[in-house]
Amino acid sequence: MPSRRRREVELERVLGTPALFATAYGNVGSSIYYALGLTAVYALGLTPLVFLVAGIVFAMTAATYAEGTVLYPEAGGSSSFARHAFDEIISFGAAWAQMLVYVVTVATSAFFVPHYLSVFWEPLKTNPWDIIAGALVIVVLVTLNIVGVQEAAKLSIILAVVDFGTQVLLVLLGFFLIFSPTILVDNIHWGVAPTWSNLALAVPVAMLAYTGVETVSNLAEEAREPSRSVPDAYKLVAAAVFAIYLTLPLIALSALPVKMINGELTTLLALPPEEGGYANDPILGLVENIGISGSLLRVLEIYVGILAATILFIATNAGVIGASRVTYSMASYRQIPEVFRRLHPRFKTPILPLILFAGIAPILILLPGDVNFVGTLYSFGATLSFTVAHASLVRLRIKQKGATETFYRARPNLALGGVEWPLFAIVGGLATGASFLVIVAQNPTTRWVGLGWIVSGLVFYVIYRRRFVHASLRETVKAPPAFGPALALEYRRLLVPVVAGQPSDDALDVACSLAAERGARIVALNVLEVPLGRPLDDDMDELEDAANQELDEAVAVGNSYGVRVLDRLVRARSAGAAIVEEAERRGTEIIVIGTPRKSLTASQRAVFGRTVDHVLRHAPCRVMVTAAREEVPT
Repeated sequence: MPSRRRREVELERVLGTPALFATAYGNVGSSIYYALGLTAVYALGLTPLVFLVAGIVFAMTAATYAEGTVLYPEAGGSSSFARHAFDEIISFGAAWAQMLVYVVTVATSAFFVPHYLSVFWEPLKTNPWDIIAGALVIVVLVTLNIVGVQEAAKLSIILAVVDFGTQVLLVLLGFFLIFSPTILVDNIHWGVAPTWSNLALAVPVAMLAYTGVETVSNLAEEAREPSRSVPDAYKLVAAAVFAIYLTLPLIALSALPVKMINGELTTLLALPPEEGGYANDPILGLVENIGISGSLLRVLEIYVGILAATILFIATNAGVIGASRVTYSMASYRQIPEVFRRLHPRFKTPILPLILFAGIAPILILLPGDVNFVGTLYSFGATLSFTVAHASLVRLRIKQKGATETFYRARPNLALGGVEWPLFAIVGGLATGASFLVIVAQNPTTRWVGLGWIVSGLVFYVIYRRRFVHASLRETVKAPPAFGPALALEYRRLLVPVVAGQPSDDALDVACSLAAERGARIVALNVLEVPLGRPLDDDMDELEDAANQELDEAVAVGNSYGVRVLDRLVRARSAGAAIVEEAERRGTEIIVIGTPRKSLTASQRAVFGRTVDHVLRHAPCRVMVTAAREEVPT
């Protein structure tokens, strides 16, 4: 039976590969505006080589995140991987490290916004005005997120494309005007400038270039087919970032070579503005020395200054949102008190984590005005989080021993002892783990602040779990939804299986009514049941087109209620098992599923008979079954 609300709509596939790539690059690509200068402080003339090494490690990390995210398409990244691979305490450690990364991301991005706006007012480049302006950026963004003003997704994508185009333009101009292999060779002074210890430290610092690598992981639940779009998006991000970070430092070190300044070998990229350097605004430094002069130079400076400030502003906002997402997830799994996931009664936003972790903590990190400390602290949290992600994927592969079907596996792998060992995760984990140890060993301030953050978090976790949750440290415990008259209003994550027909329509109506009260989010799930005799990734174009039409309609119906509906298409042998698995992955609080009052076709009975029974028996959350209204013949 055709759906009673079939609409002639052609909606854009929600967060396909291009959208995921653009959104991720908008965050990852923004880091070039500060990572270049911070890395040059330690790497000097070997900065291009350091970015090459960091890029290889990033490619391995991206492969790990791609596979892990396909397995568990939920927000959380390394924390989610660790929960499924190990236990809750390791998941907490990864989440707490992620929290540090987001806090420092907010501080770093906000700190560099005024540096690029100094094209209009020079004092913004130095203390205290950069600290004041950076803190103001944080306050404004936290306030906007509390009130609930949402980021314009299309604007972010457009800016990401413009940003990438601008970086490519600078590379092309640089190769044409100033690139010099001779200067690059003369820049290298092995073991002297930089010293071996600084060179070792430069590699983890260069990982600043990959701020936002978890963006795709956090957005995976909004992708229609993560098994296809997520790996492709990671590959595109890795390729684009690798290309920019391999070429732009070559141009920068050609324009601003290593030379003797104040009695030591250094580059203006590594010096603060008080000493005539460009550590606070390295891309503007490149523009000023790229071989252009006059009014054209001034126009390019203003253009790059405005673009960089805007991109960094958006990256700061992404960090603010990321911090609130991590705290909400942690509170949902009883890792921190449930008060951190409570929403403001008027604005419906998590006000406490926004103020504490996206506001106060970043400003405290910002106050010393030390860009090197901010950079190494980010590397501390990122390398720890990446190492946990790599180790988790290795553990998940061991758990999958003997599995005959998988949706996606990154490469290269080594088949040994019945296990497909992920070489990229093993080598990547060793590299990020070694980088973490270098940070801890060589930077005392970062060591004590970073370890203090981790230890204090673990102490709080132990006390909270034993005294208030009354559960073991390793046990996964979900915070239940509220009971009583306000029960429906407490559901924030709803899952609705959709197929053609009246039962699915009515279930979606009920779910939208529940969600509309509190601005909750609905996941509309369509399951393509693949027969045992066919591979899971077999072509099923006709069925896939029909499923996409149903999902498009579900999104349109949600829009009519003012409810955000995320559409999700999965392939499975059993619809019921796929619904239960999706609910587990997403931390769903209620499944709303329709069933007919009278007999339907054999196909519909298979979906809303056997399937409903399986969901009722195995669902990890509450299930609401809606009975379709009887059709009146006309």
